[in-house]
Amino acid sequence: MGGVTSSMAAKFAFFPPNPPSYRIITDHATGLLLLDCFPHRENVDVLRLTTRRGTEIAAVYVRYPMATSTLLYSHGNATDIGQMYELFVDLSIHLKVNLMGYDYSGYGQSSGKPSENNTYADIEAAFKCLKENYGAKEEDIILYGQSVGSGPTVDLAARLPRLRAVVLHSPILSGLRVMYPVKRTYWFDIYKNIDKIPLVKCPVLVIHGTADEVVDFSHGKQLWELCQEKYDPLWLIDGNHCNLEAHPEYIRHLKKFILTVEKSPSRRSSSRKSIDGVEHSRRSTEYFDAPRKSTDRREKSRKSTDKPEKLRVPNHKYSNVERPDKFRIPFDHVERSRRSVEFYEKPRRSIDQQVEKGRKSVDCLDRFRSG
Repeated sequence: MGGVTSSMAAKFAFFPPNPPSYRIITDHATGLLLLDCFPHRENVDVLRLTTRRGTEIAAVYVRYPMATSTLLYSHGNATDIGQMYELFVDLSIHLKVNLMGYDYSGYGQSSGKPSENNTYADIEAAFKCLKENYGAKEEDIILYGQSVGSGPTVDLAARLPRLRAVVLHSPILSGLRVMYPVKRTYWFDIYKNIDKIPLVKCPVLVIHGTADEVVDFSHGKQLWELCQEKYDPLWLIDGNHCNLEAHPEYIRHLKKFILTVEKSPSRRSSSRKSIDGVEHSRRSTEYFDAPRKSTDRREKSRKSTDKPEKLRVPNHKYSNVERPDKFRIPFDHVERSRRSVEFYEKPRRSIDQQVEKGRKSVDCLDRFRSG
């Protein structure tokens, strides 16, 4: 019955915009990839990246002159990089960082289907591109996860000991906990951030709205309490799930956090081993090649990034199916699956070890709700 419950949960997991908000076209004069609905910017690269699971994902890289940090942004649900594009450009300008945003498998112009495991491969491909194509070092990268994007963000951060920092924006404790106030982790759950966040070694900023109607404010608060290296959280009074960027405190607090972690000397030893205990079956991202020299050094400062602009909030087109009352899985399935789980817990090795050995069952989790 646990398999039935997990399959049902997967149906509510992912909401790719349909149709996608953009197309990728090739400029015949230059051979460059472009997003068809936006004018070309010389400091923005449009990319196609191949993941270790064989899908091809779309990504954008926004370059800021003389930036010392790079933000790897994992967006929320029911959106894609076309809808996030203007926000990416604005964040790069206001925070003075390079920024890469990418679409999950099955989102936007990315191939494949959305699944938990695919999102892990997607963020790894983006991280690898930052190191190999743009010369970014692990200790200069800040992972940013919004809502469902907190899943791949925390998973990768738990396996990278030298990251500069992590930002969690309206994060989830786990997939099942968004729907039910369960007190334990079940093997069929997805995005088990609650179990992985204690493994993250770098400073973590948590941002959450107190009036979030999709992912309860308690998720962000509990994750912050479990962090090893806490930074002052940002609890936005009356902030909901989709409007936190519109609050003036949002950009001020985020900018202060980035300036702080950029000035702070790294306390993370370069010889520290990668933390792979979370999932033995998944290869560590430490196999990525050593950073190459940044191509950014050949780029001149772009006038387009010199003039500060007002921060623009993306127009998320959330479907009515995202409202909490649409996420109900019959609780009897949970109860029956709980009994089946109890059967397997008697020589109880860690639930997570069983989950990760049986990753094949998680692959079928195509869709899960979040923001």
